[in-house]
Amino acid sequence: MTEPGSVTWPPAPIRTERLVLREPEARDRPAFIDLLASPEVHTYLGGPRPRDELEREMPGTPERRPGSFVVDLDEAMIGQILLRRATGHRRPAAVGKVELGYLFLPRAWGFGYAAEACAAALDWFDGVLPGEPVVLTTQTANVGSMRLAAKLGFTEVERFHAWDAEQWLGLRSTVTPSG
Repeated sequence: MTEPGSVTWPPAPIRTERLVLREPEARDRPAFIDLLASPEVHTYLGGPRPRDELEREMPGTPERRPGSFVVDLDEAMIGQILLRRATGHRRPAAVGKVELGYLFLPRAWGFGYAAEACAAALDWFDGVLPGEPVVLTTQTANVGSMRLAAKLGFTEVERFHAWDAEQWLGLRSTVTPSG
């Protein structure tokens, strides 16, 4: 997040029933490369980055900045949650709000980890910046992400066309369902 106000970073690890949300560590570098190089993960995100490019450019400790959480299952990274200020967003309804982003390795799909991790990150966010609206953008073709947005309490603000696909912009009220 840019301009996180009085948010202390990094927070203590956030524990859920099955997961830990924590700051990235050097041991997460290979999983970050897998995540960013995965064609499956990037089906709706413009395609994967070349693995050799990632190997050269990825710092020893990846994505260590406010709002970036590693999602850890049994001491191994399975995904990433991002909460960052949408300063350069294409849609005026999102500009200046905090945007939720998430990426999970394909082996972690279908177990409810994304819902559990995103709900925990949003609960933390509500505690440190109460009343702040959160937005989420996804392609309408990404059925799993659309389901997750609804489960997390996001409601449609608008649909628009960008990156050769229909996009969905949702806004989350400050009171959200957990789980």
